[in-house]
Amino acid sequence: MFQGFSIRKYDFLLVILVTCLSIFGVVAVTSADPGLTARQIYGLAIGLAVMLVVSVLDYRRILRLYWAAYAACIFLLILVWRFGLSGGGARRWINIAGLTFQPSEAGKILLILFFAKFIMEYRDKMSSALLFPICCGLALLPVGLIVIEPDLSTSLMVMIIFCVLMFVGVLSYQFVAGVLAVLIPVTGLFFFMVLNGMILSGYQQQRILAWLHPENYATTTAYQTMQSITAIGSGGLLGKGSLESSVSLLETGFISESQTDFIFTVIGEEFGFVGTCTIVLLVAAIAVRCFQIAQKADDLAGRLIACGMGAWIGFQGFMNIGVATGLLPNTGIPLPFVSYGLTSLVSLFAGIGFTINVRMQSRSAAAQPVGGPAAENEAGEDE
Repeated sequence: MFQGFSIRKYDFLLVILVTCLSIFGVVAVTSADPGLTARQIYGLAIGLAVMLVVSVLDYRRILRLYWAAYAACIFLLILVWRFGLSGGGARRWINIAGLTFQPSEAGKILLILFFAKFIMEYRDKMSSALLFPICCGLALLPVGLIVIEPDLSTSLMVMIIFCVLMFVGVLSYQFVAGVLAVLIPVTGLFFFMVLNGMILSGYQQQRILAWLHPENYATTTAYQTMQSITAIGSGGLLGKGSLESSVSLLETGFISESQTDFIFTVIGEEFGFVGTCTIVLLVAAIAVRCFQIAQKADDLAGRLIACGMGAWIGFQGFMNIGVATGLLPNTGIPLPFVSYGLTSLVSLFAGIGFTINVRMQSRSAAAQPVGGPAAENEAGEDE
């Protein structure tokens, strides 16, 4: 299980980056709700411990249990569907032996591990008329269970991760170009139908309309986002900090969920432009580092694990920041390593641990291409 461990190949840079971002998160959560500080620090400590343990295990041996990982993901999501705890109009949590956690967050790393091994095992057959739909069906099952919670933002994030894994492991640039050629006009048609009330209903439609026309929903659906933009702008260059005498928008309570979905708003008001840029750079640096590790992975499974983590952190970070700044509709998704939430934090650290292990198992220093079926088959894919 400890095959290939070498302290010289341990990625301390990645550890430093995620630790700095997590410390930023503890400070931001404290500003949003001081009562959550202890739990966030507790989650950080557990996450670091999990990362350390996972990073020294041979990921290739763990991947032999890939079907068990998939079954565990589905089982937990079914438990949420049947016995989940409700909150904020959704049922997303379960309580086992006094421990409350969110299976959809843990499901992200479980699905990354599953598809990393599945795609590597059946890569040569993936273009067949049977196996490709089966692979898509395996992805749609957990996505469907997440949608009915309902949690559209997390289901979208899982689909993005799956698409990245498929592109890296199977698909070609020509296929992606074809998908984009279809997706762009379909997206335009989607917004046309939303604007005319032909699809969606209730809060989902209102969120998209409020994003497109915030001035018409300034006191209702778009109120949260507009308050967030105002708070971020009020931080100026260096932020208000804890010594600012003026009353902050966060203290007035006008911005709800500031410890989770709108944690970037806290950073903007408390630490200003410098603080927000620091967060953006840290998130981008972690994602890029994961992709760099993927380039040097010895096998396809390792490459997919690292790419999956890079996609998870990069895209989810963009989505959270986009919502807080009004660039995207309000989706309700946490900022990786920063937002409050023990399940998300520990799952992310576990994924980073696997990524570090991929780097330590790498025997080649030469960069390998990331993506597309044109990449040559690696030696030792199933050691």
